[in-house]
Amino acid sequence: MLSGFTSRLLAALPSQCLVCYAWPSQPVCEACVSRFAQPQSRCPTCALPVPAGVRQCGVCIKQAPPLDACLAAVTYAFPWSDLIVGFKFNNNPGRASAFALLLRSTPWVEPALDAADVVVPMPLSPERLKSRGFNQALLLARLLAPEKTDARLLLRIKDTPPQSSLKRAERLDSVNDAFAVEPLQLSKLKGARVVLVDDVMTSGASLFAAARALRSAGAAHITGLVIARTE
Repeated sequence: MLSGFTSRLLAALPSQCLVCYAWPSQPVCEACVSRFAQPQSRCPTCALPVPAGVRQCGVCIKQAPPLDACLAAVTYAFPWSDLIVGFKFNNNPGRASAFALLLRSTPWVEPALDAADVVVPMPLSPERLKSRGFNQALLLARLLAPEKTDARLLLRIKDTPPQSSLKRAERLDSVNDAFAVEPLQLSKLKGARVVLVDDVMTSGASLFAAARALRSAGAAHITGLVIARTE
């Protein structure tokens, strides 16, 4: 696997756009970002797309999620779905820089990062980390807020199947008690504003379970931040 320095160096070099293959370009060219990453009205607490003028989705109105806010850069669809799959599963950690730039360009992301006391990446189980070789959420978090990122706070204490392979009820059940806060780090979360970073949000089961663990440890405000949200 490439070293972190080599990955960052390669990501900074001009290359072909991964979407339209324009040359020279950064990993995703400005034209493709403009075409495929237009800002969209989203529910402020789960990031689902909502019609213009709608303040919050019906699901969140009926039952408030454990997140105070949730921000997503794009919908999980072409071309982002393919790029994220390649990032996670095809040993392409260098793509993290392009996704971090995409996130920073998303409305309300910069203010959320500025207001955060700590940025927490979604942890992987030891088994998943060993097979993948890196934690994509940790790479993103370190690029977004290197001085605030702390990967020691939140632990994944139960390995679970990929959420995409499960039905909604199974997803909710599979992540029950999957996360815990490191006992020696509890003081860092008391009254803290937290940004919780992940790559993709599907049903929200994993992100919500992690948020509940952080809330139980005393976090005062939690913002979920993901590259892509499924519809």
